[in-house]
Amino acid sequence: MSKQNRVIAFYDERMLAHEPDIEVPFLPGRMDKRVRSLLSGLGVPWKYPEHPARLTAIRRLLELEPVPGVIFEAGMAATREQLARVHTLSYLDHILELRGESAWLDVDTTAVSPGSVEAAEVAAGTAIAAVEAVIKGRAESSFALVRPPGHHAEPVRARGFCLFNNVAVAAAHAHQALGCERVMIVDWDAHHGNGTQDIFWADPDVLCFDIHRAAPFYPGTGSLEEIGVGLGEGTNVNVPLPADAGDTAYLEAFRDILVPAAEWFKPDLILVSAGFDPHTHDLAMNVSYDGFAAMTGILQELARQQCEGRLVFVLEGGYNLISLSRGVRTVLNVLAGDAPPQPGRRGIAEVKAAAAFHRDAFVNKIT
Repeated sequence: MSKQNRVIAFYDERMLAHEPDIEVPFLPGRMDKRVRSLLSGLGVPWKYPEHPARLTAIRRLLELEPVPGVIFEAGMAATREQLARVHTLSYLDHILELRGESAWLDVDTTAVSPGSVEAAEVAAGTAIAAVEAVIKGRAESSFALVRPPGHHAEPVRARGFCLFNNVAVAAAHAHQALGCERVMIVDWDAHHGNGTQDIFWADPDVLCFDIHRAAPFYPGTGSLEEIGVGLGEGTNVNVPLPADAGDTAYLEAFRDILVPAAEWFKPDLILVSAGFDPHTHDLAMNVSYDGFAAMTGILQELARQQCEGRLVFVLEGGYNLISLSRGVRTVLNVLAGDAPPQPGRRGIAEVKAAAAFHRDAFVNKIT
């Protein structure tokens, strides 16, 4: 560990109350029964993948293996006004009416339980709290450990486990309430952040950089040609990748596309939609822990060059509890001052030591 930095990790137990009941009917009448019959015939019961253990696993690991320099703070609930900066009032009315209820909001992924609306308000508000901590100088960087995730939520629709677009709410707050003229959002989740793209599609003051697994992988958006419109044309940058892409591709995209884009845009704040489903254990991509560390190091250096180090991470996806919790800890290590290792180099020193140990056994001895 080199110079230690102060990092604030935001965590709020109210977000654990989002726990959708998969037994709630999600399709009309007989169709719902038919789908459930087909699923039961497979012998593998379907479970809602976005569950409270995603947060508790992270918190437990950080309690067992604390990162020096990282402190915890509670989050806060976003107000209707803060949410309305990126979502329509009619959509907010619809979601807020579901407080205390169980329901499915779409036929693919998104549901609510009695505690979900408050959890979603706290998730969005906690992303705001993480931004305020950095803008007000209480920490150089912060990490909002939130759920439900947000980057699939559109202005008028819930999608992909997401109710409110947490990173977009935070970006809009930074721009409209905290004086940040230009905000950059970096999304490295394995899935394209369609909702974030939609919200800032024509906004020249928010640059969205999104690296993800290419369509037809969910949600099927995020092609190269999707660059924004009007005044926002050119401030939407997509990097779609094949399923087997890993550290080398991600880091080349960061160095050859992200860094020049940031140097051109000159952001006042960098936000990261940090999903950990690109990790190999999540079976979506092939990014390693060292890859996440290296990407964090690039973003940290970029933030220090462009915006006084102001860098905020907001949790998105990641459904393997081991790679999710380890991935978060890896990022926090770098933010707190650990030098990121070079991806692909782990084990090289051990191989050299082993080669030296065994070398004499394979040298022909002359008698």
